[in-house]
Amino acid sequence: MDTTYLSLAEHAGRLRSREQSALALVDCCIASFDRSEARLNAYKTWNGAQARQVAQAVDALFESGLDLGPLMGIPVSVKDLYGVPGMPVFAGSDEALPPACQVAGPVVSRLQRQLGIVVGKTHTVEFAFGGLGVNAHWGTPFNPWSAKEHRTPGGSSSGAGVSLVQGSALIALGTDTAGSVRVPASMTGQVGLKTTYGRWSLEGIVPLSSSLDTPGLLTRTVEDLAYAFAAIDGPSAAHETPCMPFPLEGLRVGIPANFFWDDVDASVRERVDAVIMRLANAGARVIALQLPHCDEAYDIFRQGGLAAPELAAYLSQNFPHKIARLDPVVRARVQGAEQISSVEYLRRKQVLQRCAVGATAVFDGVDVLLSPTVAITPPRLTDIADSATYGPANMMALRNTVISNLFSWCALTLPVGLDAERMPVGLQLMGPAMAEKRLIGIALSIESLIGRGFEVLGRAPALA
Repeated sequence: MDTTYLSLAEHAGRLRSREQSALALVDCCIASFDRSEARLNAYKTWNGAQARQVAQAVDALFESGLDLGPLMGIPVSVKDLYGVPGMPVFAGSDEALPPACQVAGPVVSRLQRQLGIVVGKTHTVEFAFGGLGVNAHWGTPFNPWSAKEHRTPGGSSSGAGVSLVQGSALIALGTDTAGSVRVPASMTGQVGLKTTYGRWSLEGIVPLSSSLDTPGLLTRTVEDLAYAFAAIDGPSAAHETPCMPFPLEGLRVGIPANFFWDDVDASVRERVDAVIMRLANAGARVIALQLPHCDEAYDIFRQGGLAAPELAAYLSQNFPHKIARLDPVVRARVQGAEQISSVEYLRRKQVLQRCAVGATAVFDGVDVLLSPTVAITPPRLTDIADSATYGPANMMALRNTVISNLFSWCALTLPVGLDAERMPVGLQLMGPAMAEKRLIGIALSIESLIGRGFEVLGRAPALA
């Protein structure tokens, strides 16, 4: 039986019925890693041997009738910001951070208590400060959807989406401060969820911005996202997700006419417009609107926002020797942030809080906001080789995603097709704080309407 496209729920069922073993599942992931990692470079640290040992323990426990939760036996990749006991944390930097950073926080602990199997630590932009996925120290992961040219995989969770396309993991843990889950998910044709700030603890995760960081998930389908989210948000003894499909008939879909559509690649617009049309034909109420305060909030982001001064403070307090050795695309912004006064920092926080209150009122009239996830096709590395070209491309990659961070919303992306360059296009759904279950429910219905990612996109050419 071909198990390539089985859902997480199907894998979980087969593990429990003993139709497949956890060891066999992990060995499939290891084989996928061995076939393509030399080219794709998804991982900073590979944990295949230890993963096999955990899988053998999982099989023994299943044989004895013990079930520790929905993620038991499921292979997971973890962004190299998270502490995982016994595995080094580099956070994209040129040397490992102190062993104290390996302590697991609540998110990884929930995964490990269920005996989810960590197959490795995926690459990240240094200290997560970038949206394209580049890393001068360890190399930039190769976007599998580009057969010949090295295109960006999206960042900062740059190896996360690649690991899912590669087949070395079935779930990827990432973080999202301005789009760092959704951008790589969009650029590699995966599903990605940015949780509401504060819903999941940041303990045990190396910070970029204490005010904006959020843990997040990448999966191959929305169905898988619903399963993984339920398992980490609050494991169910019945292994069932509370995220149910949300009826499309009468669904109020808000389409911001401003900001999100400026300078969008024509073929990206075409793919997203086609989904909007199908939603309307399915009975959804498509409502054009103006979303207030986007430009005001984005202007603060362009000036470094809260992330630049907060990262500068973190590094100054903990790793001052690293600042001069930072990846150049990170170092310039960190050093520039040292000139931001405390008065200016507090002003930015106050402005963003005011903007968030004003913008969130839009959900009084709509159930969800919809936009392209990323406005541009994944750039070639040769086209962003210097600061003059990197900066504008990085801003365009993050422009549509950062608004949800600045307004403290939840958001997700799902794949809807390929652009003119044959690269994946993501559809972004945005909801108010703590509305993850409804947002996933809406995405489930959209996925049922248009098809799952591998059905919409096909197989990545670099892995064909």
